[in-house]
Amino acid sequence: MASEDTDSAQEYAPTGNDERWAERLAAITDDDAEARAAALRAGLSDYELEDDDAALLDLEYEDELERKQTPAPPVLAIIGRPNVGKSTLVNRIIRSRQAVVEDVPGVTRDRVSYLGEWNGKDFTLVDTGGWEADAKGMQKRVAEQAEIAVDEADAVVLVLDGLVGATAVDEAVVKMLRRKKKPVLLAANKVDSAAQMTEVYPLWNLGLGEPYPVSALHGSGTGDLLDAALQAMPETAQYGGLTPTGGPRRVALVGRPNVGKSSLLNKLAGSDRVVVDEVAGTTRDPVDELITLGEEQWRFVDTAGIRRRTHMASGSEYYAMLRTQRALDKAEVAVVLLAVDEPLSEQDVRLVQMAVDSGRAVVLAYNKWDLMDGERRYYLEREIERDLGHASWAPRVNVSARTGWHKDKLAPALRTSLANWEQRIPTGRLNAFLGELVAAHPHPVRSGKQPRILFATQPSTRPPKFVLFTTAFLEPGYRRFITRRLRETFDFTGTPIEVQMRVRERRRRK
Repeated sequence: MASEDTDSAQEYAPTGNDERWAERLAAITDDDAEARAAALRAGLSDYELEDDDAALLDLEYEDELERKQTPAPPVLAIIGRPNVGKSTLVNRIIRSRQAVVEDVPGVTRDRVSYLGEWNGKDFTLVDTGGWEADAKGMQKRVAEQAEIAVDEADAVVLVLDGLVGATAVDEAVVKMLRRKKKPVLLAANKVDSAAQMTEVYPLWNLGLGEPYPVSALHGSGTGDLLDAALQAMPETAQYGGLTPTGGPRRVALVGRPNVGKSSLLNKLAGSDRVVVDEVAGTTRDPVDELITLGEEQWRFVDTAGIRRRTHMASGSEYYAMLRTQRALDKAEVAVVLLAVDEPLSEQDVRLVQMAVDSGRAVVLAYNKWDLMDGERRYYLEREIERDLGHASWAPRVNVSARTGWHKDKLAPALRTSLANWEQRIPTGRLNAFLGELVAAHPHPVRSGKQPRILFATQPSTRPPKFVLFTTAFLEPGYRRFITRRLRETFDFTGTPIEVQMRVRERRRRK
């Protein structure tokens, strides 16, 4: 989106007494402001308006729906050894290529939640990394995440390679599932034809009941599997609670690799929710986590770190990058995590700009603050002023993902950004503001002409968007001046705002 103008043209330098125009604005009553706006609106009839202008001006605003509480849907976990097609089956069930898939084992590492629906019933589908017995290092942490997914699930689908049959690792998974005492459905994947059905019969020996032959790639058999899964699951989640209508507020946690996104998410969740490793790029999929923060539930998404530009990435990293961008687009607020123990990089600046361009509310979180010393703090402030001036309006929270220091400061910053992201200025108050501002600080005269602002309206929020009807284009520097004063007067901390112009000419007299 085109938010605040970044044109390098000359800035507008206001003159005169700023306090007087602010005092005059404060003295205008709401009734006077509405009367002024009505007169300006009527004056637009003297100008050539287009069809969509009328639709914009006649727009009626609806009050925000009350966010009621509803029970969380049941949870279905997908479990199995590496490379049996779990993520492919997840994509088939949710009818979308959201889970990262690549023809190598170990692409999925965390447990990743998606919303599913079958025959009118909603449920949460959890994809997991491959489970292996006696795994070590990162693979051990991946297996631990899979077991936690089983613990929190209402039912489990065990996926096997139907053409290979049950391996020793598969049998170890079965033993683990028996200890958990959860309803288990057995999916024999990669069975693409009736001729391959004979390979499925031996799976009865695992003692998990009827094996369901499916082809995650082509979709055959998945309907019967889901029918059985719905029968095995309760109406609501056993480990869930109440969630707001439309879901908790959605927070995208973004940052370049190894700045501590997963560590911060684990600290906020109070458990090892996400695989953390010293190797950069551990997270591949966006990982959802419901977190209670500041006595409110939030849905955090820990996204894969973006290390290269899109055209330079390949394989699972390329698709993970696209999913990170998609997660940002679906979020309401973005927390951009920046590491303070090293200079801000081009990637950091690009990620902040990505969050701004997506139109999300924004919070900047500076991690590793426990490693900060006086000299580094001096240089950091200079870097922020130089490289992140385009997002100086974003709330700043200094945190330590390692110790949890100041994590309680995050919820107030999120609420501030979201409240301003959804803020609407009454039309009367908006036009009174512009009228007093232009009277005190008029647009410069160019070639004997001076553009006038005829009328202003705010057609939308999330983020706030303003449309100015003018007699000519306003210079970029003057538009930035108006934007700054909008922020100062109405407090748009934490949200990008967009100011558009519609130049309209006076009607010719017949």
